[in-house]
Amino acid sequence: MFNLAAVLRPHIASLTPYSSARDEYTGTEGVFLDANENALGSTTHSGQYNRYPDPHQTAIKARLAPLKGVQTNQLFLGNGSDEPIDLLVRATCRPGVDNVLLLPPTYGMYEVSARLNDVTVKKVPLTTDYQLDLPAVLAAIDAQTKIIWICSPNNPSGNLIESDAIRQVIEAANSALVVVDEAYIDFAGPGYASWTTYLDTYPNLVVLQTFSKAWGLAALRLGMCFASAELIRVMNIIKPPYNISAPSQALALDALDHVAQKEAMVQQTLTERDRLARQLGTLPNVQHVFPSDANFLLVRFDEAHSVFEQLIDSKVIVRDRSSVTRCEDCLRITVGTEAENARLMDVLHSIAVPI
Repeated sequence: MFNLAAVLRPHIASLTPYSSARDEYTGTEGVFLDANENALGSTTHSGQYNRYPDPHQTAIKARLAPLKGVQTNQLFLGNGSDEPIDLLVRATCRPGVDNVLLLPPTYGMYEVSARLNDVTVKKVPLTTDYQLDLPAVLAAIDAQTKIIWICSPNNPSGNLIESDAIRQVIEAANSALVVVDEAYIDFAGPGYASWTTYLDTYPNLVVLQTFSKAWGLAALRLGMCFASAELIRVMNIIKPPYNISAPSQALALDALDHVAQKEAMVQQTLTERDRLARQLGTLPNVQHVFPSDANFLLVRFDEAHSVFEQLIDSKVIVRDRSSVTRCEDCLRITVGTEAENARLMDVLHSIAVPI
């Protein structure tokens, strides 16, 4: 039986959160003389933004929770997904004592956050087809393992991790959190159900999503974290009081009025992804285009670093992942517009590849 109190660092459960002015008075009308704000306005052209934002992003959660099929108390909004990643580590992992489990190749911030907090990092590489090595994963979990990070669709490989394998990890890790990072979930197709569906089934399950990808709001730095109400309450206790700015909240609310536009952009991206994958597969120096459930393609080239440098020379910027586990000679290519993808292909056709 999972017990969150046993997973949290001992002092976290009794921590008293900072109480902001907007926690103590939640009304929207009145003469506000409680937060030491500038009553004269701001130095911007509009004169706005002199008041602190809603520390709990109530309006966004009220709109977003029904869209995601969760309760508002199962939803945390962070400064990008990086904030909940860091908060989860700080809430559960004792520095120099506990560990987190990574499954490379995977998103780099899991390790960065652990190292910053002096938390041991254990690694079990994915298989050569980028799936969980389930026996090795289960064997690596010990009494000090507090978080297991699973990126699905995975970055940088782009594929979904098999659901049954994830389920077995969740059920086996009854003394650790299992975080399924779904940053690219919108590109996985309509037949795939988010792991948010299972929040009420598995109290140790945490799901991350983001406004940065499908919603096209990377500049806002707005991430979503879904978990049990008990864990979300803890995250709200330890977060900075005003972690999401007022402009970000306003723009997120605007975006939530345009769900159909988001879906149209996703469909356009999927169309371009499939076309680009076919075109890349015709190049003589491409060894393999890996299947993708994300908005990017992982491609193995002959002499990938040389290809990368020549693309840079032509001002076409991709990501060289050759130094990453299981990604030797691989470039990660984000799906661009039709014109951007055509430019990429033109350069790839023209560059000289060493023999």
